This record gives sequence, structure tokens and C-alpha cells, in this order.
Amino acid sequence: MNWKQTLAIRAFSLKNLPLLFLIRPQIIEMNEKRCEAVIPLNYLTRNHVKSMYFGVLAMGADLAGGLSMVDAIEKTGNKVGFIFKDFTANFIKRAMSDVHFICEEGEIATKAVKETLKTKKRVNATVNMYATTPKVSGDEHVAEFTLTLSVKAK
Repeated sequence: MNWKQTLAIRAFSLKNLPLLFLIRPQIIEMNEKRCEAVIPLNYLTRNHVKSMYFGVLAMGADLAGGLSMVDAIEKTGNKVGFIFKDFTANFIKRAMSDVHFICEEGEIATKAVKETLKTKKRVNATVNMYATTPKVSGDEHVAEFTLTLSVKAK
């Protein structure tokens, strides 16, 4: 686990996104190409059939995609804002243990940030990510997500 990034996201979420703080995400890896975050399966994150609640799965996808964009923005040192424009999910099987959310499309976020800084216009970037439960099903996907992030230089 990357403690520095985990503490940073928990501090940010305590102030700005208290629901995210409550589910206690951990950042495993975050760089220009890949972001991996873990949300534990526990009393707060599971549903009545003991799998991860789909709302929490959506939050994990939001986190992985959002952190990819935050990383791309921070590396420029410029002010760039972003919001999520749309979200689709495919829930493949029940998530019966801690869930790893993985976005390996950081280059797409970087390209969108560079384009909005160059053009000063809003740019949409669609990123794909997936979720796994390594303790139960190894690298098999339990869910797949597509998010469109809309970025604009300030």
C-alpha cells in the first residue's frame, strides 16, 4: 500500500467526500499510467447477500478514474477542473472480498489535460477500468466500468 497517497485521499475525502472517507479506500499504486485502489469488504460496504454494494463499487470506479485525472493535472502545475460526464458499469459477478479498482489508462487523462491547456476548451476523456477480488477470484474481473471525465483549464 502507498501510505502517503492513501493518507492524502483520506484527508481530502474527510473534508470533501465523507462517504468516501467512511469506506476507507487504500491506494496501492498511482502513477502516470496506472491507478489501483482497494476498498475493503466490511459492514459498511456490503449488502444483504454479503457482497460489495453496487454503490460502493461505483465509488471505487470513481476513485480510480478520478485519481488518474488528478495525477495528470498535478503533474502540469496548472489549474484544471474536471467532472464526471457519464458512467456505465457492467457487474459480472458478486464481489465477495476486498475489491481492487484498476485504471490503466492514465495516458488518456494526460492527453486530455494537455489538450485543454492548449485549446482552453472543455475536453472529454473516456477511461475504462475494472474491478477484481484477488483473494477470491484472482485477476478475474468482477465488474467493468467506463467513465467520461470532462476537463477544462481554468
